[in-house]
Amino acid sequence: MRLSLAALAVFLIAGPALADDKFACTDGIAMIKAELAKPPAETVLPKLKKALRVAERELGEGEFDECLDAVGDAKRALKP
Repeated sequence: MRLSLAALAVFLIAGPALADDKFACTDGIAMIKAELAKPPAETVLPKLKKALRVAERELGEGEFDECLDAVGDAKRALKP
């Protein structure tokens, strides 16, 4: 009984955080797509494509933290 109450508490606490991560992930994917719509530098293009591929895969798997890692990779690639 205690274990199930603890599990429920963790789920209720983690729920909003997961929703925030999912939103940040989808927002990051949109940002990467917008950058790809512009003509990016040749050195940045493969990094953005890889980041988009990984982010979309992780979004589909529900691994939002890994999606955010890929979005971070894209942001770092865009920095001069």
